[in-house]
Amino acid sequence: MRVTDQRVSDMLEGERARLFAIAYGMLGSSVEAEDVVQAVFARWHEADRSAVRSPPALLTTMVTRLAIDRLRSAERRRVEYVGPWLPEPLVSELDPAEVVSEAEELSIALLATPERLNPVERAVFLLRDVFDFDYAEVAEIVEKTEPNCRQIGRRARTRVGEPRRRFRPTQDQERELLSTFVAATQGGDVEALTRLLARDAVLWTDGGGKVAAALQPLYGAVRIARFLIAIARKAPAGARSRPVRVNGDPGVRTDTAAGPTGVLALELAEGEIVGIRIVVNPDKLRHLDEPQ
Repeated sequence: MRVTDQRVSDMLEGERARLFAIAYGMLGSSVEAEDVVQAVFARWHEADRSAVRSPPALLTTMVTRLAIDRLRSAERRRVEYVGPWLPEPLVSELDPAEVVSEAEELSIALLATPERLNPVERAVFLLRDVFDFDYAEVAEIVEKTEPNCRQIGRRARTRVGEPRRRFRPTQDQERELLSTFVAATQGGDVEALTRLLARDAVLWTDGGGKVAAALQPLYGAVRIARFLIAIARKAPAGARSRPVRVNGDPGVRTDTAAGPTGVLALELAEGEIVGIRIVVNPDKLRHLDEPQ
């Protein structure tokens, strides 16, 4: 390989994590995000790059625009989606040495919020409010004027609200919380589980019409606790639940001998569980590694 080719390859690999995070933030699918990044890399190798001043900027633009195109083609499918839509979860172990990737900084709660936006609104919201691009950069990426992007950004925030500040427990708090949560759920202890939940907690389940799941959000600590315990009692023989991190947040993964059957992510605020999001749609679990 020539030196220049090696430099190009090194540059692309150096940008991969950031580009994947942007594509995943836009699409909510790790599989589609990887496809987008690979497609952009292929286009990059075929393009005339002699006049390119900033390769990272051009790559960002290419990834964002391709993600917008994919969202537009999928809009009808998402409108017809059965029940709440949640992104594909990124699952990692509770290992203090394991580095949280840039994509894992995007919580399930954050990624589910912009689902109410059209593709360009989603791009502006994520690029500006999550990835911290300035409006001049965003305008160039989405091919809008800067004032127009500011207006789009304000409209998006009105529709979805400001991104909630993420609460990160310490490692010991995380392990204790998950241990208590799993024990109370599997042991049928409604009171113990209710104590972990905020009174106005909300739970969403994404089955995508493929498996049984609640089609509307559930509200209230007691109702959610009873629902979780009922699910645990119906778990198939041999099912095993274990604490993990889901998009960097505390969570639980459930597997059977056949593979993963569900991933649960906890949203925390001031030491309480304020949101629970459960992905059981098998199409959104296929990317997960085999259980350990």
